Amino acid sequence: MSVADALLALLIFLAALLYSSVGHAGASGYLAAMALMGIAPAVMKPAALALNILVATIAFTKFYRAGAFSWTLFWPFAIASVPFAWLGGWVTLPTHFYKPLVGAILIYAAWYSFRSAHRSEFMPVGAPPIPVRLFAGAVLGFLSGLTGVGGGIFLSPLLLVLGWARIKVISGVSAAFILVNSIAGLLGVMQASVTLPSALPYWAVAAVAGGLIGAEYGSRRLGNPAIRKLLALVLAIAGAKMILTA
Repeated sequence: MSVADALLALLIFLAALLYSSVGHAGASGYLAAMALMGIAPAVMKPAALALNILVATIAFTKFYRAGAFSWTLFWPFAIASVPFAWLGGWVTLPTHFYKPLVGAILIYAAWYSFRSAHRSEFMPVGAPPIPVRLFAGAVLGFLSGLTGVGGGIFLSPLLLVLGWARIKVISGVSAAFILVNSIAGLLGVMQASVTLPSALPYWAVAAVAGGLIGAEYGSRRLGNPAIRKLLALVLAIAGAKMILTA
């Protein structure tokens, strides 16, 4: 393993640790790390989805065991998102489209991470009608498969801003949403001939280690505001890099 691969594994470990603490699997963090290290866009999407599956499994298990989950809220989002995530994974965007799109998503993720750093618990207003959740799931599922981000970075703020669930329940639902969409997205990607990086096993070990630590901490308490603001800065820099080098 080269020095560059080792550094990227460290960044992936940190991303998995930070994201899993709030019920996310870290795809936007992995994409940011790969963008900073100059990884080819064709490799970024399947690698991020594969790492997402590992960390989302850990995060979902931890939050579910902590009672931070709602099947009633989750299933309409999931049932609509899975086929569209597969479709999004199957679609391959040209580099000059993919990089600006992912860059914009990273900047959005930075904004969301910074804005929600000091968010406290609140009383939810209740889940929306099932047709609304089905439509939202389909849209977010396609976008997650298309970009390789898993979809939690979009579902969490939607649930949070509209007050559809408590914060910890949002984390658990987001982890499950990311898991099913990452599996579907990766299956879609594999329909085309893709080459996974040789260093992926090292990255996977780093992601699992970070995910175990972060999810264990996050399922019991919310993430540190200062850390989330630092994460926002890294995401913003990586997003700008993706856009400027498109």
